[in-house]
Amino acid sequence: MIYTCTLNPAIDLFVDVDSLEPFIVNRTNAEDYQANGKAINISILLKRMGLDNTALGFIGGFTGKYIEDELQQKEINTNFIKVDGITRINTFVRAGEKEYKIVNKGPIIPPQKKNEMLQKIKNIPRGSMLFVSGSLPKGISEDIFVEIAEIASYNELELILDVSSKKLLDCLTYHPYLIKPNKEELEYLFNKEILSEEQIIVLGKELLKRGAERVLVSLGEEGALYLSDKETIRVTSPKGEVVNTTCAGDALLSSFVGKLKSGSSTEDALVYASATGASTAFSMGLSDLSDIEQLIKEIDLKHLSEKL
Repeated sequence: MIYTCTLNPAIDLFVDVDSLEPFIVNRTNAEDYQANGKAINISILLKRMGLDNTALGFIGGFTGKYIEDELQQKEINTNFIKVDGITRINTFVRAGEKEYKIVNKGPIIPPQKKNEMLQKIKNIPRGSMLFVSGSLPKGISEDIFVEIAEIASYNELELILDVSSKKLLDCLTYHPYLIKPNKEELEYLFNKEILSEEQIIVLGKELLKRGAERVLVSLGEEGALYLSDKETIRVTSPKGEVVNTTCAGDALLSSFVGKLKSGSSTEDALVYASATGASTAFSMGLSDLSDIEQLIKEIDLKHLSEKL
């Protein structure tokens, strides 16, 4: 069974304008509302790939109900915890060649609700897969990532982490199945600046030494790097007109793991994932997967293990 956990869900509003000017009414050319949050994106894309899953998270108010309704309409199982307050709305504006991202904080989560979430995770059947991805709401400290990792280890869950927190390093003791930092997050984790590809590989291998079973580094328009104790693989990304990059990393991660879960080789999963991430970047929201086969033709994959 597959579970996703979004601790700080959101409705994402995507708009397109010719330009964004101060002190005047800026009228949009297009708009789109989507149930969102990084692990919710993962739930949606996994379902589009034919993989059933259950979405966990905190929701509140009319916006939280919208998210729950949207997922249920997509036939995704939900097991949310209701909280006081209103689930946040984030706004992403595409203005010509520029992209603006306005992200809110979300409601305050009291300690008893946090404990309720940890109990839900403890109740996940042994051997299941759990994605934990995204930011934290007010009232929840970064220590929760380590608590979840400890639970996952004890209950033999395949834990996948995509979090922008230095606590990720403390989670590695519990041997997560996969972690997905991007280049900027690697720089933050190790207090480095402007990493080269060779340095990214060195740090990726350091994450493996510290306990991660697999590392997938998203590199945006440059593709991705995958590292395990057996291999290092570099995959490029297709080129196209970028519309919105917000969900591209989520698409990369979920499609990669989804393909592995469906029995694909690591190589085939990486190529498919790169195409799905790019397709998402070329769309207003998550890819509908209709252009994946075409994009796959533009992707190069190389094994780098023998060179390093």
